[in-house]
Parts: sequence; C-alpha cells; structure tokens
Amino acid sequence: MKRIACALVACTIAAPAAAHDFGFAGILSNTNQGEDLPTFVLGSGKPVTDGPITLESGKVYEIEIEADGTAELALEGPGFFRNIWVNEVVINGLEIRPYGLESVEFDQAGTMEIEFIAIKPGQYFLRIPGSTGDAQRVDITIR
Repeated sequence: MKRIACALVACTIAAPAAAHDFGFAGILSNTNQGEDLPTFVLGSGKPVTDGPITLESGKVYEIEIEADGTAELALEGPGFFRNIWVNEVVINGLEIRPYGLESVEFDQAGTMEIEFIAIKPGQYFLRIPGSTGDAQRVDITIR
C-alpha cells in the first residue's frame, strides 16, 4: 500500500506542466477565444453569411444569428452541431444550456447567439433546410 501511495505522489510531482494555462475559467477563459465570426442572417432571398469559415479545434466561438422576420426560416447542420460542444444558446437574454443541437428555427424576427467550442476537425456546413443555392449555405472547416 505504501508503494502505491509513493508511486502516485511521484507521478503527480513528475507530471509535466499543462501545455495551456487557461486560468480559473478553464477552456472557456478569455485566453482561449477564437476570432470573431461573421453574423449569420436569415431572411427571404438573403445570403446566410460570407464564407467559408475556418475554426480551430479547442477554441471558443460565438455565432450570432439574426432573422429579419420576412419568412419562417431555420438553419441546420447536424454534422457541424455533432462535432462541437455547445456551451449556451442565448435568446432574448435567456440562456439555454442544451445537451446538443441539430437545427434552430425562427418563426419571427429575432437574434440568437450560440457559444460553442469547436471539437472534431473536418468539413461541415450550416444551411437553410431544403435550399440549394450557395448563398443559403456556409461551409465550415474545423482544423
């Protein structure tokens, strides 16, 4: 038993320092913020956003989505949403901490913010469901 305790103490002492010192807030600290993303716009006949977008795995990002109310529109991206960790969704000042998302929908004008951490590298997209135009979709790469 003494040997095990000594081995654990030795491993703890000999463990190398973490590669990142994120501070009190951990991975969500200000030192881990990715660059600002363009605002996503949901409006009848309007492009969603300028793209493509490149994200870095492990960084914190926030997408702001604005709907102008011209149509009932959604934004889907199951592959993207399954490969990020959603910290919170804010709608009209109300914070929601979901287990996961597959899509979001606006029945009227409003703004939504989604704060997330990019996790799994790959090629993904967000688009207006059923749309075929390039302006109704944004390609997202997590590297």
